[in-house]
Amino acid sequence: MSGTPLVGWDDIASVAPDGLALIDDSGRFVQLNPAGVALCGGSTEAELIGVQSPFELGERAIVSQVGLLEDRPDEQVACWVPASGASRELAYRARRLPTDLTRTVVSFRDVTDEWQRHRRLAAIARISIGLASEGSLGATLDAVAQQSVRTDGLAGVQILILDSTGKELRLLGSAGLRHWDLFLDRLLECRDRGARLCMLDAVRDGQPVVVPHRWAQIHSDPAWEPLHAYLGELTWDSFVSVPLMVRGRAEGVLNAYFAPGQEISSRTLEFLAAMAEQAALAVDYATLLQRERDGARQDERQRLARDLHDSIVQQVFSIGMQANAIGILGDRGGHVPAAAVQRFAGEIGALSQTVLADLRAMVHELRPSPFTRLGLEEAVRALVRSTENRAGLACRMTFSKRLDALGPELAEDVYRITAEAIHNTVKHAEATAVTVRLVLRDHTLVATVADNGNGLVIGTPSTGSEGGRAGPAGSGDRGYGLTTMRERAERWGGSLNIRSRSGRGTTVRAVIPLPIQLPESVPTESTADPTDLRTVSL
Repeated sequence: MSGTPLVGWDDIASVAPDGLALIDDSGRFVQLNPAGVALCGGSTEAELIGVQSPFELGERAIVSQVGLLEDRPDEQVACWVPASGASRELAYRARRLPTDLTRTVVSFRDVTDEWQRHRRLAAIARISIGLASEGSLGATLDAVAQQSVRTDGLAGVQILILDSTGKELRLLGSAGLRHWDLFLDRLLECRDRGARLCMLDAVRDGQPVVVPHRWAQIHSDPAWEPLHAYLGELTWDSFVSVPLMVRGRAEGVLNAYFAPGQEISSRTLEFLAAMAEQAALAVDYATLLQRERDGARQDERQRLARDLHDSIVQQVFSIGMQANAIGILGDRGGHVPAAAVQRFAGEIGALSQTVLADLRAMVHELRPSPFTRLGLEEAVRALVRSTENRAGLACRMTFSKRLDALGPELAEDVYRITAEAIHNTVKHAEATAVTVRLVLRDHTLVATVADNGNGLVIGTPSTGSEGGRAGPAGSGDRGYGLTTMRERAERWGGSLNIRSRSGRGTTVRAVIPLPIQLPESVPTESTADPTDLRTVSL
C-alpha cells in the first residue's frame, strides 16, 4: 500500500455519488470508494491499491494531453484501461489535500458514451464541411473512411459505390486496409467459388447487415482463400455493411471491420449510418456536379455551333462570293484588270485566315467523342497513327482483347489518360519512340505509355512532387495534365504512377480495378428504413 489511509475517508465515500480516489504523489491509488472501484473495473479496493492511476496531477496536468469537457471546463478527461474489459473515459477533478501536499483527492465519473458522442458529432461535422470543398469523390470518401476509423477505433473501413448503370460496384474509399489493385478481382474470384458477399445483401435490401465474428467464418471457408492473406493483414473480428441511400436508392455500401472485442452497439450503428449518409451525400453531390458539367458542356457546344453558323458560315459565304466575282471577270474575256484580281485575292486570303483561326479555336470543343464512332482500341490506334504522321515518332502498340466491353465513361477516361501521356511525350520529351499498352490483367486494366525521351525534372514548380518533363520554358501546362490524369484514374478507384530517370525516358502507368458486376436480382429502388438492423448468420 502506498501511504496511510485518510482519516474520515469512509464518511466522505459513503455519500459521494461519483468515484472518489486518494492518489499519492507518484500518481498511484491509495484509497477508493465503492463507486470508484466499480468505475475502474475492479472487484475490491485492495486489488487497485498501488496501481498507477490515469489522472494527471498538479503541474503534470496538461490540458492538451487529455482534453476538457465543454459543459464542465474544470473537468479533464483521461482514458483508463482496466485489467479486463473495454477501456473507459473518465472525467475528473483533482484537489490537493491542504493537510498533506503529497496526496490528492480525485472525483471522477464515466463519460465514455458522452465523449464518444462528442467525437462522432465532430467527425460528422468535419465530413459535412469537407463535402463543400472541391476535392475528388475518391478523396472525399477516403476522408469519410478515415474519420470512421479514427472516431470509433475501427480496424478498417471500405466504401464502394455503384456505377451509373446500377449494376457494378467500385471501391473508392478506404482506411485501415492496404491499397491493393487486385482486391476487387480476388473478391469476384471468392464469389465465383461460392463465397457469400454480405454487402450485396445490404445493397439489395437497403438495410444494414451485421455479421458477428465474420473473420473466423471467412478464415475457415475455402471459398475465401484468395483473400485470406489480404484480410488477415488486418486485426479484426466482426463486420457491418451499411448501404449508402440516396432518395430511397442504394448507391453503394460502407463496410466496417471491427477490432476483436469491440462492441457493435446501437449507437455505433447509428454513427455508421450517419457516416454512410455523409458518403451518400458526397456520391449524390458528385453525380449532380457531373450532370451539371455535362449540361454545361452541351450548352457550350450549342453556343459554339451558333457561333459557327453566325460567323464562319458567313465568312465562307463571302469567300464564295469573291470567287464567283473573279469567275465572272474571267468569263467576260479581254483584259482583266490586275488591281481587281489582287483585291479579290487579298480579300479571299484574309477571309480564309480568319476562318482558319476560328475553326482551330472551335474544333476541339465541337468534335464529338471518338467513342461515338470507335471503340477504345480503335480510338487509341487512330490517335497513335496520327501522332506517328505528325511527330515522326516510332510507335508500338499492345492491346488486350475485350477492351470494347468496357463502359463508355471508363473507356473515355482511359483514352484521355493515354492521349494526355502521348501529348506530353510529343511536346516535352524529345523522344524518338513511344510504346502504348492497354492490357487487362485479371480484373484490372493497366494502361501504360512509355517513351525514350529526356525524362522528368523532379520538383518543378509546375508539377510539384510529381515532377515535369524536362523541356523548354513555358511548358507549365504539364502539372495540370498530370493532375487531370490522376483524377481520371482515381475516379474509378485506380492509381497513376509516373517513373522516370533523367535521359532514360518516362513511363506513365494507370492501374484501374474494374467494377464488380452485381447479380441481376439486385433492385435499383428500395423503400426500406436504412436504420433497420438485420443480423446474418452464415
